[in-house]
Amino acid sequence: MADNGGFGWFLAGLGIGALVGVLYAPRSGKETREDLVAGAKEAKDRANQLYEQGKAQVEEFADRGREAAGDYVDKGRQTAAEYVDKGREYYNRGRGQWSQYVEKGRDLIQTQAEATKAMVEAGKEAYIAKTKESTPVA
Repeated sequence: MADNGGFGWFLAGLGIGALVGVLYAPRSGKETREDLVAGAKEAKDRANQLYEQGKAQVEEFADRGREAAGDYVDKGRQTAAEYVDKGREYYNRGRGQWSQYVEKGRDLIQTQAEATKAMVEAGKEAYIAKTKESTPVA
């Protein structure tokens, strides 16, 4: 298939050989014509054979190309799926950490609110105790 010029030279050589054979043939015209017909049939058969070989090679290369393209598509899909999975993993990990931080913040606010409430109550009690001490008994 890749040697189209070689095939053309083959046919040209075949034609020149046939012409020289006719000119210098020690045979009769009928025998020469039969030889020419046989040579032409052989050339036709050889051309068909080369055509079929070329066709088979083209089909083989096309199949290889399809397989390679399919392999690359499969690898691309696999890689994309891996990245999607990693993205989900990072998202879930980040979401989990964020939830932990929110929960810690709530706990801290709760603890601070309780401490503040306890301080206010202690302040009230200290005020009441101090005001009872300083009130004159009448």
